[in-house]
Parts: sequence; C-alpha cells; structure tokens
Amino acid sequence: MSDIGGKIATFAQENEEFKRASLEPNTEIMSLWKSVHTGMRKEFGEAIFRSWLKPLMLRAYYHGTMEVSVPTRFMRDWIQQHYGERILAMCSEANDDIKRLQIVVVQNAIIDDVADSQEKERIEKLKANQNKKGEIASITSLLDERFKFETFVVGKPNALAHAAARRVVESMAVPFNPLFIYGGVGLGKTHLMHAIAHQMDEHWPEKVVMYLSAEKFMYQFVRALRANETMNFKEQFRSVDVLMIDDIQFIAGKESTQEEFFHTFNALVDQNKQIIISSDKAPTDLNGVDERLRSRLAWGLVADIHPTTYELRLGILQTKRKQLGADVPGSVLEFLALKVTSNVRELEGALNRIVAHADVAKQEITLESTQEVLQDLLRAHDRRITIDEIQRKVADHYNLRLTDMHSARRARSVARPRQVAMYLAKQLTARSLPEIGRKFGGRDHTTVMHAVRKIEELMEEDAQIAQDVDVVRRALTG
Repeated sequence: MSDIGGKIATFAQENEEFKRASLEPNTEIMSLWKSVHTGMRKEFGEAIFRSWLKPLMLRAYYHGTMEVSVPTRFMRDWIQQHYGERILAMCSEANDDIKRLQIVVVQNAIIDDVADSQEKERIEKLKANQNKKGEIASITSLLDERFKFETFVVGKPNALAHAAARRVVESMAVPFNPLFIYGGVGLGKTHLMHAIAHQMDEHWPEKVVMYLSAEKFMYQFVRALRANETMNFKEQFRSVDVLMIDDIQFIAGKESTQEEFFHTFNALVDQNKQIIISSDKAPTDLNGVDERLRSRLAWGLVADIHPTTYELRLGILQTKRKQLGADVPGSVLEFLALKVTSNVRELEGALNRIVAHADVAKQEITLESTQEVLQDLLRAHDRRITIDEIQRKVADHYNLRLTDMHSARRARSVARPRQVAMYLAKQLTARSLPEIGRKFGGRDHTTVMHAVRKIEELMEEDAQIAQDVDVVRRALTG
C-alpha cells in the first residue's frame, strides 16, 4: 500500500512539475518582469540591487504565481525576508492577476557553464595553492576556533554585517569589493572576520585566503623594506584570492604603509580578488588616512555594527551559557544583559567569571552571588553612568540646554534628543521605567517605553540617528 502511495505521490509531483514547466511566461509577463526588475534598482537603491536583486531571473508563470530563481538558498531566504513583499506588490501593481511570488533556488545556465568549464582548472589550482598557502602561513594570524558563524548571535544591530559576510562566503563571484565592516570595540567585528576566514577555508579550499591585522601588515612591510625584499612582499600580498585586514585604523598616519596598501588594494581589485576590511570607524571618519585610500575603502559595501540592544545581549548570554554547559538562572542572564552594556567582550567575560567562581566555590549561581562576584565591575559601571550624565551628554551633543531634557517642549529638534536620552537611560542604567520618566520632567513610564521603541526603529532606518546614539554611548562608556 505504501509502495502504491509513493508512486502516486511521485506521479503527482512529476505532473505538477510538468504543468509548471509547460506554463512558461508569455511575452507580456516577460516584459512585465523586465520592467519590475529594472524598477528594483530605483526602489531599493543601487547597492542593494547589485548585491541581492540583480541575480533574480524569471523562471515561470502559473496560476497567478510569478516564479523567479536565485543561485543560492541564502540569497532566497534573505530576499524573501527583506524584499519579497515589496517585489510582489510591484508585480501586482503592474498586473493585478499576480497574487504570489515564488522564489526558488536554481543555478542558472551561465553559472553552470562557468562551473563546468572551470572545474578542472579549479582542481589544479587547489593543488597549486597548497604550496602558496604554506608560504604565507607565517604572516597570517591564527584563527580562533570559537569565532564561527554558528556561534555568532544575530540581532538588529549586526544583521547587515552578518548577512554581508555570509554573502561574500557563499558567492561564486565577488559580490562587492571591498566589504568594509565597522563598529565599536567588542561588538563582533573580529568574530565575523574569523568566521569568514573559517568558512572560506571550508567552502573554497582552492582559494588562498590571507587574514592579518593592519599592524601585522605594517610590520611585514617595514621588515621587507629593511631587508630590501619589497618585491617578495608585493608578490605575496598581491597573489592571494582573498585579503582580510583587521583594524585598518592602525595604519592612520603611516604614510608609507598606506601607500603600499593603496597599491595592493588596486592590484587585487583589478584582478577581481576579494578584499575584506574591519575598522572601528566608517571610511569617511578615518582621520590620518589618505583621501584616495578612504575613497577606495568606501567603494563596495560598508556595513556597520551598532551597539548591542538588551535583546541581543540576552541572546548572546543564552548562547554562551549553552556553550559553557553551565546552570545559570535566567534572572542572572537578564541582570547581566541589563547591567553590562559596554561591549560583548566584557559581557562574556562577566559570565565566565561567575561560572568559574561557582565551579571553584562549589556554589550555585544566584543573583546575590553574581552581584558579589562582579561588584567591582558593577560599581565602576554605576559610578560612570547616571541619568543626569546621560542627559548632559545628549544635550551637549545636540547643542541643547539641559533644561530641554525635562521641559514640555514637543518640537522635534528637542523631542528626538530627549527620546535618545531616554533610550540610553534604559540601556545604560538599571533604573526602572517610572524612575527614568521622573528624571525627564515627571513623564509616565509609557512615554519612556515609546521613546525606547522609537529610537530602536530609527537606528535601523536612519544612519544619522544610529551614529548619534553611538557617539554619545561611547562618550559615556569610553
């Protein structure tokens, strides 16, 4: 009976495939899709179109369904989540018979042809590059086995950087060059860089990937100059397939190093080789870096990592707890996520401390023991940041009077900075919502909740708001 059922299911599936394949898009639908696909560039912007939407291809049209294809599952999932609804709406606006958008994973003929024609070459290159990998091993940083994509906790503050990193790894071609990831200390830049290098080594073993810090690049260059071996240096760095430089800000003010990196950058881009850079600042904010180089660094995709939210910090702690295999109560994790807000490194360090203390002392982990073990960290944090100080810093940043933080003025030029201050008070202090409201002119706790949600939304949509919050936060926690 099951055998018959299986045959029926197989027949039904094949029949459906036949029906779908037989309903190829007619000229009208093909023309509609071409118009919609072209319109995506204007709708979503050049960078998003080039990185995500350009590979979309019309595959079939049936029963009001537009079926389009992309070459990888990751691209399909990302497009469905972030752009699918709007793309469907664009199709429906052009033809109201279109009710559904189906995105499938199909390596199109162009990609298949390229893959087939290059397979033998790829295998030969894999063999040849083993020697090349051995030659550069002495100047590559050792990768941390803990820093992989599987252990990277994704949230709103780092979603773009994470998606871009995965895109670089999964793409057969170079999707954007360079990929420039920036953010404050301890927010996950190095974790992502290591994750890319790990995944590159696993998925593309034929590629030579070089990962090192900007300081090490500078050190190797200076050593080559002194030993009169600059040609060997150039050959080493310009013969790789992927060059990853961590903390590029460290070459600020180093003119000779910048000059060499500039030429290395251009040589690799001309060869269509991938470059991935991390920094604590955006390219335009890298003081002491030559304007030509800053312009090159901003050529590709610039992805920032915002300061962590409470939800992301809690997610990181929950993941870390699982990795440690420790019995840490949820109330303790919530307490740490609320109190330790400066960076992920300090957050994980705090969890490691209380787990280690409990193990040595043979005690259960409680909220009371956590406060005792971390009293120095918590005391320093509380001493540094108060609501009054947050209000002063925000007022200074926006050139407002301190009294505007408490006033009833509702003009956006005053109300928005006040919401920023409320958001930071919630993120950087342990004060309750009613307590925060009282410090802002006796406002209700619901007003504070609204301010927090509003600023979180704006940080995703408005780069200037995100930068303002980051600048003030750094001034408070630095």
